[in-house]
Amino acid sequence: MLTAITRQVSPSINRCELTFHAKEPIDVAKAIAQHEVYEECLRVLGVRIVSLPAEPSLPDAVFVEDAAIVVDEVAVIPVMGAESRRPETESLARALSVYRALRFMRAPATLDGGDVMRIGRHLFVGASSRTNAEGIAQLRAALAEFNYEVTAVDVKRCLHLKSGCSYVGRNSILVNRELVDVTRLSEFDLIDVPSSEPGAANVLLIEDVVIVPSSFPQTIALLEDRGFIVKE
Repeated sequence: MLTAITRQVSPSINRCELTFHAKEPIDVAKAIAQHEVYEECLRVLGVRIVSLPAEPSLPDAVFVEDAAIVVDEVAVIPVMGAESRRPETESLARALSVYRALRFMRAPATLDGGDVMRIGRHLFVGASSRTNAEGIAQLRAALAEFNYEVTAVDVKRCLHLKSGCSYVGRNSILVNRELVDVTRLSEFDLIDVPSSEPGAANVLLIEDVVIVPSSFPQTIALLEDRGFIVKE
């Protein structure tokens, strides 16, 4: 059974790190409710949830994917790009150690898991404000013995690679070309998000189902028209 490790929304989420968005108030109760809907969506798709408690002193900790890179053989624990977020890896590493052997990155490497898009045994890694060249090199070294290929992709005007593109199966990537340099993604069928929904490229593939936020109806229709199974 596929297992997803999640973490509850921090009550301090309004102090979260922001790089490409203006500061706006976050309704904590609404965020908690939306996160519960997300977890239930995963359960409906047959995923077992391991839910970690909220970290009140770590505003961004709900975004667990940034704090680890998990492949079939190991979990790589990075030095996260934002110094304030680095303590997030501690409890997540403990939770992951039940399922995977752990490898740890070392400074001066920085890397966020949101910059890592895995397609089979190929990992595309965003060269972003949070992930540097040493981080990409250390990830490549950590996974070399398991025959993973690691390719750097330039990120333009968004926080992470997967803010601007996501693999949706069938050799296809949903992408906003304004945010990501697609030069090294040319082997894939690139599906452009509607210009009216620039944030819609950040989706999640579970088996053959693409989870898309309900706030992106045009993208949902676009994928469904192409024969993808979509869950809002």
